[in-house]
Amino acid sequence: MDVARRMVKEGIGEGTIIVAGEQTAGRGRLGRKWLSPQGGSLSLSIIICPDLEQLPRLNMVASLAVVQSIEKSTGLKPLIKWPNDVLISGRKVCGILIENIFVGNQVKAAIVGIGINIKFDPLLFPEISTIATSLSTESRREVSRWQILRTLVEEFEQIYQELQAGGLVYERWLARVETLGKLVRLKSGDGVEEGYVESIDTDGSLQLKRLDGSLITVVVGEVTLRA
Repeated sequence: MDVARRMVKEGIGEGTIIVAGEQTAGRGRLGRKWLSPQGGSLSLSIIICPDLEQLPRLNMVASLAVVQSIEKSTGLKPLIKWPNDVLISGRKVCGILIENIFVGNQVKAAIVGIGINIKFDPLLFPEISTIATSLSTESRREVSRWQILRTLVEEFEQIYQELQAGGLVYERWLARVETLGKLVRLKSGDGVEEGYVESIDTDGSLQLKRLDGSLITVVVGEVTLRA
């Protein structure tokens, strides 16, 4: 992400992709650390130049591209946990981080960071062993990082072009979101809420129906499914 940001400032064009063989200071959403051991993950950043109104849907483009590329490459059936985590069997296999660069009120570029767990064994990392998984673990076979990369880039380009042309990306994305209708614990900022995910708007904001029946809208947060 840092290399991509520097390249944007140097004038690099849209469509540039930076792939890291290993990250020693990977970062995730909400200031978390992202583990990316050498040879175990696919870590990449994609530089694009969207319009301002398209920014809220970049999460949809990226997570849908990941889901479709994993499905096509492995036959696995991943789902999306709002807003953009990709899960297999309830465990996280991919994280997405998007950083936008503005000049005044104009979008100069958006950097879409994607990290997919390919080969590493979550059991070797106790802090994430119960919540993370990898494609090789789930498919029980070797999975090629380069095959996933090639398919992911193709899927991302197609879906992003659909977004630019006014296509129905939201509907396709929503059909893959497993959070809809579920009882969740939602952390947003310093606040924590519990309730049912009533709906998710076209801009990606979540409508939570509290247990007392009241509704709130959440733009940024993290959900945990409740029993």
